[in-house]
Amino acid sequence: MAKKILLVEPDYYTRFPPLGLLKLATYFRNQSFKIELVRGCKKPSFIPDEIYVTSLFTYAWKPVHEAVKFYKRLFPKSKVILGGIYASLLPDHAAKSGADVIYQGIFEEADTCVPAWDLVPEWDGSIIFTSRGCIRNCPFCAVPKIEGKLREIIPSIKPYVYPKHTKIIFWDNNILAAKNWRNIFNELEELNKWVDFNQGLDARLINEEVARKLARLKLKYVRLAYDNKAQRKKLKKAIDHLAEAGIRKRSIIVYTLYNFHDDPEDFKERVTELLNWGVTSYPMRYEPLTSLKKNSYISKKWTREELEMVAKARRVLGYAGAFPPYEGLVKKFSKAKNFYEAFSLREPKRKKGRSNKCARWAGGLDWREVVCLSK
Repeated sequence: MAKKILLVEPDYYTRFPPLGLLKLATYFRNQSFKIELVRGCKKPSFIPDEIYVTSLFTYAWKPVHEAVKFYKRLFPKSKVILGGIYASLLPDHAAKSGADVIYQGIFEEADTCVPAWDLVPEWDGSIIFTSRGCIRNCPFCAVPKIEGKLREIIPSIKPYVYPKHTKIIFWDNNILAAKNWRNIFNELEELNKWVDFNQGLDARLINEEVARKLARLKLKYVRLAYDNKAQRKKLKKAIDHLAEAGIRKRSIIVYTLYNFHDDPEDFKERVTELLNWGVTSYPMRYEPLTSLKKNSYISKKWTREELEMVAKARRVLGYAGAFPPYEGLVKKFSKAKNFYEAFSLREPKRKKGRSNKCARWAGGLDWREVVCLSK
């Protein structure tokens, strides 16, 4: 009798379907196992032999524990395996869920499997890793701990693009550092689908050739990062290359780290620079990799009040959490003598008809809600 496998995505907020579970679905199907994918705590159609529960960020641990406990009660004889980001970063804490096995890292045997997209027919976007790891070792990033050094895992994306999908979404952590990036870009141009380098591109690796190749792709946004002032010169050069290649500056989104080693004035200066360069700043609040509560960490150089000022400004002045280079914003930040002048504000009346529901820069909705809005 074929083994029965239950794949569980806990009921936490997420902008994307559970890629790891979808790869496991294909991996187990290839062994003629019976599989079922569920979200949250729901009774499946069979009694499983094994239950695989995934996890996301460490601060989203509660729904994970709830799922593990639910299925352990429902199927006490079934083996429960807990994996994912949270399980990899905090294995001891994850073990308190009651799972039989805590799986750390990537399930290598399934990593190159084509995801079972038929299990989420409402989703539109082939999510692909062409490489794992990164050449950098940023202290705020989980990639070095979970994936290690950069390595290429697939030579071509064509077998991984689901025919019904109109978009291709890359989760590579540093695709431009991979040796086969040119081949991947050539395939993208040939496939002629919308492309999203969702984890961002390393501005330090963007030259004239890269910019020209990017300009030939169907891109809505180009995502870069401004983590500290040491990156300023190379970031500005990358933006200039992209603009010269024909990429609209406002479509360049620059993740702007704060609440890390910076202080409010440093952050204000970086945001102001980005706005004056004509690109969009997307503030990214630092969260420790092992945080169990979101937005609870306050660095030594910040105060709770200052962090709340940034959060409010993002809601009132920004759009979908970002600061686009609107003329008014550019003037406000440029004229401000300090952080407090830049981020102090009066609540304006929201213009009638203005809505963030279609914004896709960072996404304020679970992907299922986004699908509903799109219908």
